[in-house]
Amino acid sequence: MRPLLLTPGDPRGVGPEISIAALRKTGIDALLLGDEAALRRYAPELQVVEEAAPGTGLRLLQLPPGDEPVEVRALRLATSLCLSGQARGLVTGPIHKARLQARGFRHTGHTDFLGELCGVPDPVMAFVGGQDPRGNPLRVALVTVHMPLRKVPDALTIPGILHTLRVTAEALRTQLRLPHPRIAVCGLNPHAGEEGILGGEEISVIGPACTLARAEGLDVWGPISAETAFIEAERSDCIVAMYHDQALVPLKALGFGRCVNWTLGLPILRTSVDHGTADHLVGTGKARPDSMIAALELADQLSRTTE
Repeated sequence: MRPLLLTPGDPRGVGPEISIAALRKTGIDALLLGDEAALRRYAPELQVVEEAAPGTGLRLLQLPPGDEPVEVRALRLATSLCLSGQARGLVTGPIHKARLQARGFRHTGHTDFLGELCGVPDPVMAFVGGQDPRGNPLRVALVTVHMPLRKVPDALTIPGILHTLRVTAEALRTQLRLPHPRIAVCGLNPHAGEEGILGGEEISVIGPACTLARAEGLDVWGPISAETAFIEAERSDCIVAMYHDQALVPLKALGFGRCVNWTLGLPILRTSVDHGTADHLVGTGKARPDSMIAALELADQLSRTTE
């Protein structure tokens, strides 16, 4: 079986430490692509290899030289190997956006950078974490991602919401093998606008997008209030939220430490931890690998559907 690829992210953060710990815990065959010195601090036995091939033990794939930060070069090579079919998926550790942007990195994060590398203009950010009342994994997808809250209403469009619904449904069908996925769609305003009393976006934008999605055969429920979507999460296979905290606050409250970032709409499989570099925890022994373990396990599970 082809290996997974794991980029630990910023070598100055907890990425190297949690990556090594997660690989040791899970035993999943994943090649590391990152800073050798930072990784060897936690794995002196690390082997350096020159090709992406199945194997055993902790292995680091040699990166090509270049002027870009090591975490960026790692992502470029990992994406190329996944696109060429030499690896079955990519798991990423945390990057430090401010530090990277200070060195000329012009992207807001992993998702849009991977979209550019894969030729996909609008990948969808999704997360898996916690459980619904049936005990099944709770999944969410986002229409808007990292933007000030005051800009969200103007960023919501019928085509944008419809795109998120289409991409989410396709990922649930192809990667999770759910033949008829049901998607709950959150409104933007309290109580989904209360028929326009508390806001009109549900009537003017979100509702029409849901109607178009249903006309295409998608099983879409909404727009409904976010509280209803999460309280009755067992009625859907994924919840589509309008903005970041609408989804991430309840998700992380229900599955803290085991949440996984899952990018939808790419021609490659990508999962990631759901936290930052946590520089203050480096070397303290307090960095927990739970999210990286969950990201590896989800990538391993999803990638086996295509092996």
